[in-house]
Amino acid sequence: MGDVPCDGHKTIAHGVGSYKRHTMTSSLISSRNAPAKATEQNAKASPDFAAKLAETQALLQRAAAEFTPVTQASSLGAEDVVITHLINSLQLDIPVFVLETGALHTETLALLERTQAHSRAPINVFRPLQASVIQFVRDKGQDAIYKTMELRKECCGIRKMEPLARALKGQRAWITGLRQEQSTARAEVPLLDTSEEATKGLAKFNPLAKWTWGDVWHYIATNQVDYNPLHDQFFPSIGCAPCTRAISLGEEFRAGRWWWEDEAAKECGLHVKK
Repeated sequence: MGDVPCDGHKTIAHGVGSYKRHTMTSSLISSRNAPAKATEQNAKASPDFAAKLAETQALLQRAAAEFTPVTQASSLGAEDVVITHLINSLQLDIPVFVLETGALHTETLALLERTQAHSRAPINVFRPLQASVIQFVRDKGQDAIYKTMELRKECCGIRKMEPLARALKGQRAWITGLRQEQSTARAEVPLLDTSEEATKGLAKFNPLAKWTWGDVWHYIATNQVDYNPLHDQFFPSIGCAPCTRAISLGEEFRAGRWWWEDEAAKECGLHVKK
């Protein structure tokens, strides 16, 4: 990956209002010299990839057999499209849900449409309460998320946490794309997390916990899995458009998420235990 500074932006409209989407101005991203595909840049299987894949498949089969009702949470990132592909390939009765926050990139929305059209597993879409979104923007301002962490988390609460609660209602378990390699906060992510079963009645499967970034892309390349084209533009972690930028050479995996905040705070709440 080349050094890709992120000092440009363009405005995109999603839901209520518009946001500044950060883009790259490096000569690497140009009509004359387009970057290599993410599959070409990143696909590199670990020596024990076959064992990891078998472990992941067995875990998904266990989730479908022993933890129903169970559902996959998908942000349509690289890890999530791998899991959805595995669910479909194994013909497991595991539905998938996507939180359409009203602030997603157009590329993510296009991938959502393609996934809905071709997935064997049902793709359920949950959206925030529009009245709550409108009130937040009206009372706090369009760019409130950049002002304080509290305001950013309030936005996440409206656009993600409330819809997540609806998506998980009545579920016994959910499946995520968390990996230990993603960040220091996720370094101890287990394959199966039962720590909240007693309090919430909910287990969490992280079938790719031990996979590397190279493993993820090896699977995508080998199986020709459809993925978000933003990954080709150095977006390893993709969330809402206002809160996501491309990363530069040497930056951490999730450096492009809420980049104006301290590293230790970079979670929206979806995977924070309470």
